[in-house]
Amino acid sequence: MTGLGWFAAIIVGGIAGWLAEKFMKSNMGIIMNIVLGIVGAIVLNAILVAVVGGTLGGWIGQLIIGFIGACLLIWIARALRGRHA
Repeated sequence: MTGLGWFAAIIVGGIAGWLAEKFMKSNMGIIMNIVLGIVGAIVLNAILVAVVGGTLGGWIGQLIIGFIGACLLIWIARALRGRHA
């Protein structure tokens, strides 16, 4: 996560994942929320850097990026599960 240390990334990732879980009406545990928030932020940051050439910085910016990225990952997982069911 841009400009955040590992401890801050875990906190921000956990909050972003929890918010995404509530928004997407999903049911996961705290560890999965943290993972989704961090991985979502990494994925969306990579996409933004490739497409726009930059990303949002700081706690708030990374919280927004993590939230959107986690929602995207939940949506993709649901789409893949729906195809294989």
